[in-house]
Amino acid sequence: MDFALSEDVTELAALVRRILAERATPSAHGSGGFDRAAWAELARAGVIDAALPAAVGGGGLGLLGQCAVLTEIGRAVAEVPYLPTVVAASAIAEAGDGRLIEQWVVPAVRGRAVLALALPDAGAPCGFTAEPDGSGWRVSGVQTAVPFAAFADALVVPARTPDGTAVFVVAPEGVQPQSVVDHADAGLVELAGVPATRLAISDAWLRERATVGLCAQQLGVLESALHRTAEYARSREQFGHAIGAFQAVRQRLADAYIDVEAVRLTLWQAAWRLSEGLPAAEEVATAKYWAAEAGHRVAHTAVHVHGGVGIDTEGQLHRYFVAAKRLEFTLGGATAQLRVLGDLLAAS
Repeated sequence: MDFALSEDVTELAALVRRILAERATPSAHGSGGFDRAAWAELARAGVIDAALPAAVGGGGLGLLGQCAVLTEIGRAVAEVPYLPTVVAASAIAEAGDGRLIEQWVVPAVRGRAVLALALPDAGAPCGFTAEPDGSGWRVSGVQTAVPFAAFADALVVPARTPDGTAVFVVAPEGVQPQSVVDHADAGLVELAGVPATRLAISDAWLRERATVGLCAQQLGVLESALHRTAEYARSREQFGHAIGAFQAVRQRLADAYIDVEAVRLTLWQAAWRLSEGLPAAEEVATAKYWAAEAGHRVAHTAVHVHGGVGIDTEGQLHRYFVAAKRLEFTLGGATAQLRVLGDLLAAS
C-alpha cells in the first residue's frame, strides 16, 4: 500500500490550486453556486479530463487524480461542478457506450456541459424506479437537493428495476432550482417516465467513487479552515498575548490537526484500494465516518477560535464553515457511518 502521489498527480493538483487562486470568485451567501469562469478555465487547462481514461481521450490519472483535484477545489471552496461531472463522466466511460461518450463526456470535459448525480441521502432508499420500454427504459421518481442539478445538462441516477438497482443517464426534465445552506446550485429532481439509457456499471461503483470524492473535497475544506484558524490565532491578541499562546486554544487546534490527518489517511486508503480494483467497502465507510465526524469538529473549532468574526456571513471563514457542514450532511453524519461500518465488520 503506497499513498505517495505520482508526479503527474502532484503537478495536476498544483495547476488546479494556481487556477483557482487566480480565477475562483465566491458568490454572495445563499446565491449563485456555479462559477462559470473558473469552470471554463479548468476545462481549457485540461483539468476536467485529466483523470478520465485514456480510452476516451482523458489523461488517465484515475481516481487518485480526481481526489487530488477535489482536495484543491475544497481548499478554495470553489463553486465548480467537478465532482458530479467527473464521476458521472467516469461512469459513462466505464460503461463504454460510444454514443453516450460522444454525447456527454466530450462536451463535459470541454466545459460545455454539466453532469449531476442524483444519489439518495445516506441510509435512504433509492428514490427512482425504472421500467423497461421496448428497447429502452423510463425512469420515474423524486430526489431533493441534488447538487448542481439546477445547472445540469444530464443526470446519472440509480433506480430500482425488476432485476435490482441499476444506473441510468437521463435528461434533466422536471428540475426545480433550490437553495441549500450555502448556495443556490441544487435542484429538486422530479422524473415522470423520462426516457433513460442504462449504464453497464453497478450502483456500488457509483456510490463508492462519489463518496470518496466528497471525502477528498472535505479534506481540502478542513485543511484550509485549519490553516486560516492557526494564522488567526497567531495574529489575534487578547490580554496582551496572541490567543494561540493560550492552552485551551492550542489544544483545540491540536485536536483539529489530528482530525484533519485522520481524514487524509482514511481518504487515501479508500481511494488507493478503489484505484487498484480491490474491495474497499470498509475503507470507504471509514473515510466517510471521519470526513463527517472531523468535518463537524474542525468547522466548529474554526468558528470558536475566530469568535464573532467566525459567524459573519460576509467573512471568508463562514464559507468554509458552511461548506464543511454541507459535506457533513451530504455524507450522512458520523453516527450513520458507524452503523454501516459495524455491519460490514460483523459480516466479514
